[in-house]
Amino acid sequence: MSSKPLDYENLNENVKKCQYAVRGELYLRASQLQKEGKKIIFTNVGNPHALGQKPLTFPRQVIALCQAPFLLDDPNVGLLFPADAIARAKHYLSLNSGGLGAYSDSRGIPGVRKEIADFIERRDGYPSDPELIFLTDGASKGIMQILHTIIRGPNDGVLVPVPQYPLYSATISLYGGSLVPYYLEEAADWGLDINDLRQCIGQARQNGVTVRAMVIINPGNPTGQCLTEANVKQILQFCHQENLVLLGDEVYQQNIYQDEHPFISARKVLMDMGPPITKELQLVSFHTVSKGYWGECGQRGGYFEMTNIPPKSVEEIYKVASISLSPNVPAQIFLGLMANPPKPGDISYDQFVRESKGILESLRRRAHLMTDGFNSCRNVVCNFTEGAMYSFPQIQLPRGVIDAAKKLGKTPDVFYCIKLLEATGISTVPGSGFGQKEGVFHLRTTILPAEEDMPSIMASFKKFNDDFMEQYE
Repeated sequence: MSSKPLDYENLNENVKKCQYAVRGELYLRASQLQKEGKKIIFTNVGNPHALGQKPLTFPRQVIALCQAPFLLDDPNVGLLFPADAIARAKHYLSLNSGGLGAYSDSRGIPGVRKEIADFIERRDGYPSDPELIFLTDGASKGIMQILHTIIRGPNDGVLVPVPQYPLYSATISLYGGSLVPYYLEEAADWGLDINDLRQCIGQARQNGVTVRAMVIINPGNPTGQCLTEANVKQILQFCHQENLVLLGDEVYQQNIYQDEHPFISARKVLMDMGPPITKELQLVSFHTVSKGYWGECGQRGGYFEMTNIPPKSVEEIYKVASISLSPNVPAQIFLGLMANPPKPGDISYDQFVRESKGILESLRRRAHLMTDGFNSCRNVVCNFTEGAMYSFPQIQLPRGVIDAAKKLGKTPDVFYCIKLLEATGISTVPGSGFGQKEGVFHLRTTILPAEEDMPSIMASFKKFNDDFMEQYE
């Protein structure tokens, strides 16, 4: 019998090259163990609500009314919902003919894009154009769309930080481009050296790669560092000199756990620098409702904003967005609420502040608990999580582990993480899924487990790790 089009050997080779470690071997093994009755703590993905984070009340009230608009006609609606939530639901329903069940403009609802533009202006101090803001089904879809637009073939390269979020490596592989890694320096709190960047781009060009874009993830995933204003300025100057478009992955901008390095957007630094760079450097910035104190991963809401992208290019990006007709409309309402939350004097303001502040303060404490817990373990070293949702400890594995892993055909960090999972139920992601220097091993875990559970989780990790090291040293 002849082979069929969707038989494995006939698939698109780029599809087979894709690797996405966050939902890879460890996740599949964890799911299997869970089916067998083992309690699993899924710290492999930044999925706050799955680990117990409560949704913010006000946005859920607004979306409930938008999803069930007949409630607005009930004379008792004011007994169940605050007046500001009712007013906001009516506002959003008026913006999209047909409500949440109807397609919107392929860029997103114009009124929501205006709310996001106003948020960006408040944040950065510079006006933003709603026509250059596209709403997407999560930031990931926007990142994929822009990478698809940039990559023309196998000789087109994208500079990506290593360790990196595997969305980038997977997408670049899928679209047939070349990933050009630049390594972050663990000993310098995951900082980057511009001289190393120059060497990376020079080497890539010698290999026939046309480097067209650079990615920054700020705050970092999986590394948790926050770029300083000086760092961002250096990166912008580098991109300007090398004629690169900068992709600013800023989805963790609310997740800051220290005061020394506050979040500052690439766009603000660019605008502060003044001409000619302000008018010349191409920048695409990404944000989402999935992270921060919102944590609404399942809603799939994100956006990107374009700076200094020519009108004809914007038209092409719009054309491709139109193929999917419309981004998810309920998620667009969440984006509007994120950009335009309750204000002082609103009925829901005090509760919104109390809830959002409580989440961030707890995350800050959990970041310390996890970092301190890892650093108390044998052969484990961990930088403090300045931002984002992850710890990325280095696991200094003895020779015996490396040999045992090799016999099983596994990388040493995968071997370690599987043993950790089977012993404790803690599901992590091996550092090899994000990229790391040769002979150095890490794992990534979220800081999202409930604060009251964190001491017992870290105690469980420490017992496993120290016993494991004893066994193999």
